[in-house]
Amino acid sequence: MDFNEFEKEMKVRGFTQGTIESYLFHNYKFLKFAGKSPRDVSGDDIKQYLHYLVETRKAKPRTINLAISALKFYYQQFSNKKLFSRIKRSKEEKLLPRVLSKEEIFRMIEITENPKHKLLIELMYSSGLRVSECVKLKIGDIDIGRNVGIVNQGKGRKDRLFLLSGKFLEDFNSYTAKRNNGNNYDAYVFNDYTNGHITTRTAEKIIKNAAKKAGIMKRVHCHMMRASFATHLFEENVKEEYIQRLMGHARRETLQRYLSIKVGDAL
Repeated sequence: MDFNEFEKEMKVRGFTQGTIESYLFHNYKFLKFAGKSPRDVSGDDIKQYLHYLVETRKAKPRTINLAISALKFYYQQFSNKKLFSRIKRSKEEKLLPRVLSKEEIFRMIEITENPKHKLLIELMYSSGLRVSECVKLKIGDIDIGRNVGIVNQGKGRKDRLFLLSGKFLEDFNSYTAKRNNGNNYDAYVFNDYTNGHITTRTAEKIIKNAAKKAGIMKRVHCHMMRASFATHLFEENVKEEYIQRLMGHARRETLQRYLSIKVGDAL
């Protein structure tokens, strides 16, 4: 099935590339499961597909709800079909993000020899950026004179400033001075061999490997660096409103999840 018009509609509405790809993926998988054309599917087909995701694929509530959102947007808003009157969203588990201690993070930085990998860890912890924001950061987004950077069109399609630590700036200057395109403002800070940017999956591997080398006996991932940033600021009596702005949270309730975390908890 050709979803070209559907993709165009999502772009016109300002959906992020990640959302577009997820919605296309779930609609394609659903049609493959149902074995029907979009005009012939029914609400029961959707319920059977969701049941398949739960029972056979062992999908988590978050994945189920993403599938529902994807299908609902296509059939209810794009195709104007009323198929969701008896379909309810899955209740998601409210799990607190886990955090690392300052000592654990500093060990990860010290043990990492690759300059680009070290810079990524320093940025994630000292700025609290989302991994998707980190990998897309460009050299021109770093304002060395003001010790700040800018996230262009982050989550919610809003620009925002973030802090830069002295250690990051020192290593950033050293790193870019040795690069062929270090003076190119449009170049990505964390570039790959094609001069694009590294993927979020690559960033996750960098964080995981650094934690393993540092002897941290827990499952460490990129979001843990962001959660650690917020928690450590809160422990240093930084005002919640300020932390909320730095994190790019539209709602205070979202921040509250980070501020009740016990430092050093394992997953």
